[in-house]
Amino acid sequence: MMAPGFANVEVQLWIWLIAMIRPGAAFIAAPVFGAPAVPLQLRLILSLALGMAALNSVTIQLPQDGIASFEGVMLVAGEVLAGLAMGFAVQIGYAAAFVAGETIGNAMGLNFAAMVDPSSGQATQAVGQFLSILSTFLLLGMDGHLLLVSFVVHSYQALPPGAAMLGNDTVWRLVEFGGTLLGAGVTIALPVGFALVLVQIVMGMLARTAPSLNLFAVGMPVAMMAGLVLLAIAAPVMGEGVTAALKAGLDQAQSIAEGR
Repeated sequence: MMAPGFANVEVQLWIWLIAMIRPGAAFIAAPVFGAPAVPLQLRLILSLALGMAALNSVTIQLPQDGIASFEGVMLVAGEVLAGLAMGFAVQIGYAAAFVAGETIGNAMGLNFAAMVDPSSGQATQAVGQFLSILSTFLLLGMDGHLLLVSFVVHSYQALPPGAAMLGNDTVWRLVEFGGTLLGAGVTIALPVGFALVLVQIVMGMLARTAPSLNLFAVGMPVAMMAGLVLLAIAAPVMGEGVTAALKAGLDQAQSIAEGR
């Protein structure tokens, strides 16, 4: 027989477990938190801390038939989808820097220079790695990680556990926002990419006027040097574009957290 003082321990543990599902799902999909370099134990501790804080604004009612019932499965599925949607919205804005890096790297001829991205563990171009580090600093500098945490905690008021299934309009807006990823990436890469296209056009004209000129021996170093100089010049403008993409991702996460 269980002691009277421990009668509600199992129920409380289940409540804490359900409360940490939404923050944990958001951290898996969000940038910085979801990086392979972040230990899993740290993410679990943060998820539990945020879940316990969210319990001050909402009361979680466990299904009468337990978590293994249909209501329990739908409860867990709603929590997972709500957390993934908020984290993925920020990830879309963060990924615009990768699109810009791929565009600039292809124009510079650096598509063969690949590095391992610590945020995703995948191979990416050198320019994409530079813009990834820049976007990480900008996200931390604008307190984007703290804003995401506040969105997750406040989402329990608009989307309480058990009623957190996202509506069709919310999902569709998230899909439409994902469609702006390519446009945001091209906008960030436009100052450097357009100038590099002009350099390639000039090199093509030189190759036509001087057929003896080895275009591969001259054109690639010129494009690379021009790209590096343009990156140094256009870094502030590109930083503003990355900041705008990150703000758009945070705004989308906030609208999801508010149930809009």
